[in-house]
Amino acid sequence: MQRIRDPKGGLIIIAHRGCHEIAPRHGLGSAPENSAQALEHCVAIGVDVMETDVRKTRDGYLVIMHDDTVDRTTNGKGAVERLSLEDLRHLYLRKNIGGAQNDVSDQKVLTLSEMLALAKGRIVLNLDVKAPIYAEVVDAVLRAGMQDQVIIKTYGGLGTAPLAAMLPFRKVPFAVIPTSASKDGQDISEVMARQAGVKPKPVAFELPVVPVTALSRIGVRASHLGVRLWVNTLAPGFVEGQGDDRQAIVNPEVVWGALWQQGVSMLQTDYPEMLVMYRQTLEFHRGKD
Repeated sequence: MQRIRDPKGGLIIIAHRGCHEIAPRHGLGSAPENSAQALEHCVAIGVDVMETDVRKTRDGYLVIMHDDTVDRTTNGKGAVERLSLEDLRHLYLRKNIGGAQNDVSDQKVLTLSEMLALAKGRIVLNLDVKAPIYAEVVDAVLRAGMQDQVIIKTYGGLGTAPLAAMLPFRKVPFAVIPTSASKDGQDISEVMARQAGVKPKPVAFELPVVPVTALSRIGVRASHLGVRLWVNTLAPGFVEGQGDDRQAIVNPEVVWGALWQQGVSMLQTDYPEMLVMYRQTLEFHRGKD
């Protein structure tokens, strides 16, 4: 987190729903998304942040699950909000990103408390809260003593008051996803200025889908504000016209490198091992300079 708080602290790598893809350089096979195994793989690879998703069960438990149902990612069926924790305890996660094409693994659905305990002292968690349960999520983080090892985020537009100073967000490192009133994203830099004009200010701005023509201006504003800029390169890519993971794993320089050159210092990917390898080349060249 100390590196994340420092905009000049180098490239930060975020694994989307954990390290679920194979990591051959580390001898690791695929892991179910959002699983304990996906976290262990991230730690082994050297990823900085694991992005993961939080929902609430019928009986009020906070659990790790991306979709509103368990159909894709487990061997069960049903909406998370209609299932109890006991129901979820009987399910097993499917390998990688799930779906009928992926076999059932030995990994179980985790509660938020279990995921926090696994991550503590080892990796930062970006908690993508999928329901209006932020207060409960932050309370769980505080009870776990993880208040400086998570990032919570939500959306904000031009008319949104600065979020990072509000409760419960001000209790934890907080990122804003700026929303734009126009397709060209030209007002995003102004949203950022408004949201960063408080203490504590956001640790990062996670960009929504924007055209590549808007990125330069946004990158300059992030630099002036002293806040990190975060881009998702998940297919089809959040910066339109700049490529995505599919191109990056073939030629990282034209996607990840180009984003880095334009002021993006946090990258979220489905291929974290390859991005870790690319970061090593950046650090090598920076060391030579």
